[in-house]
Amino acid sequence: ALVRRGVAPAAALAFLLSAPAVNPVVLTATAVAFPDRPGMVLARFVASLLTACAMGWLWQCLGRADRLRPPSRPSYGARGGGAAFWGSVRHDVTHAGGFLVVGATAAATLKALVPARWLSAAADHPVLSVLVLAALAVVLSICSEADAFVAASLTQFSPTARLAFLVVGPMVDLKLFALQAGTFGRAFALRFAPATLALAVLFSALTGAVLL
Repeated sequence: ALVRRGVAPAAALAFLLSAPAVNPVVLTATAVAFPDRPGMVLARFVASLLTACAMGWLWQCLGRADRLRPPSRPSYGARGGGAAFWGSVRHDVTHAGGFLVVGATAAATLKALVPARWLSAAADHPVLSVLVLAALAVVLSICSEADAFVAASLTQFSPTARLAFLVVGPMVDLKLFALQAGTFGRAFALRFAPATLALAVLFSALTGAVLL
């Protein structure tokens, strides 16, 4: 919708990534989940914002219009405002719902298959622990309002690893990948998601080293 209204694709993609993680509700939930570690709130804000801005800049420099395929939408120009609104809602729900179901099913299945002993073994290795929690965030696909409480419970992991969990989850997970593939095309999602994941892990590690 933003792109159709004339917003630059790079700015729209930065908004897409930052909105779920850099907002008052999520930051407040993070503060509640980490009452003894207020730096986690600032670290999450900084790392998430840096990742979103970096992806916007990356798209501005390297992105191609043919890789961002907005879905075709029916025209409601000849209908009233109310009919156009509800027609648009029905179209969005029908288009995105199927991909959300597929992503949610895959996330639930993988969540049940991750052995707890693997997490305990990975927590002893600083670099591996960051990568493991980043991968876990992708698999679990937890909403950004609740992921801080899950991260707070992973006490065997370092603060930086838990920060990676908080930054990666709202930007790259199975449900989001399925939704992006259905909305913008698989070619876009296959490039956008890995790049976002790499930058999110990088900025989480750097921010954690400085602030945590």
